[in-house]
Amino acid sequence: MGTAGLIVLGVVVLLILWFVAAYNGLVRARNNVKNAWAQIDVQLKRRHDLIPNLVEVVKDYMGYEQEVLTNVTKARNVAVAAQGPAAAATAEAGLTRALAGLYAVMENYPDLKANQNVSQLQEELTSTENKIAFARQYYNDSVMVYNTKTEVIPTNIIANMSGFQKAEFFAAPEEEKAVPKVDLR
Repeated sequence: MGTAGLIVLGVVVLLILWFVAAYNGLVRARNNVKNAWAQIDVQLKRRHDLIPNLVEVVKDYMGYEQEVLTNVTKARNVAVAAQGPAAAATAEAGLTRALAGLYAVMENYPDLKANQNVSQLQEELTSTENKIAFARQYYNDSVMVYNTKTEVIPTNIIANMSGFQKAEFFAAPEEEKAVPKVDLR
């Protein structure tokens, strides 16, 4: 084999190595997105499991506020059934609004605010909300890295040939993006 043959062989070997490295990088990035989504899912499940306990504890105190409890339960059921980042984001926003309504009504019940079980459940939910926020941020960071790899040259060629699809960001619904209005009068 002559010099030209060795050069061609070397180029072919380098192209194969590059293809393998790029493909493996895409697979790692896609798996990282899947793992990040699983972490969100774990925290959302924890949130969904805590809410029925909170509703159960407060319903005896809030006899006249059944509509609020029903709204929380319905919103939780919608959130549990949501599939995919976009649907989950919308459903979780509805659940957050329903919980905010519950917390606002709970302020009218001093015995309820003093109840240790309620305080503990609220504390666990707050902790879980923080974990969800961090998991969402990590997920969106992972999606950004993965989507960038699927879109930039030359790895986009491998992504298109191998069927890698863009991942969905976990985006807040438009109504949550609005700046709250504060009136201190």
